[in-house]
Amino acid sequence: MEKNNVFYATGKRKTAIAKTWLKPGKGSITVNDKPVDEYFTVPSAKRLLIEPMVMTNTLDQYDVVVRVVGGGVTGQASAIRHGITKALIGLDAEFRAPLKRAGFVRRDPRIKERKKYGQRGARARFQFSKR
Repeated sequence: MEKNNVFYATGKRKTAIAKTWLKPGKGSITVNDKPVDEYFTVPSAKRLLIEPMVMTNTLDQYDVVVRVVGGGVTGQASAIRHGITKALIGLDAEFRAPLKRAGFVRRDPRIKERKKYGQRGARARFQFSKR
């Protein structure tokens, strides 16, 4: 979705939801009003969320502003990656093919399975005692 040269997309992963805005700039990434290095202390999470921009050579051309809620560090980083990918596709449809080949376009559907009643967990049972 475009409005005044600002591209918006929503990315999701597990229980994390990332609202992502891409606007022309110098390449700064802001997550929940903090610089990305301050918000994500894990290096692999930072690497994960910039992958689509590195792949399309747009890292230094656009500023990214993100609002992310829910989930943990990896889930949030993956949700941001999904949001950035969708915004880049909105920016230029040519980016879709390489991003899809890399597997960034599809939302990762894996979520935690719910705990069932009469059981210890989703699939784990309480220990059976004969006597």
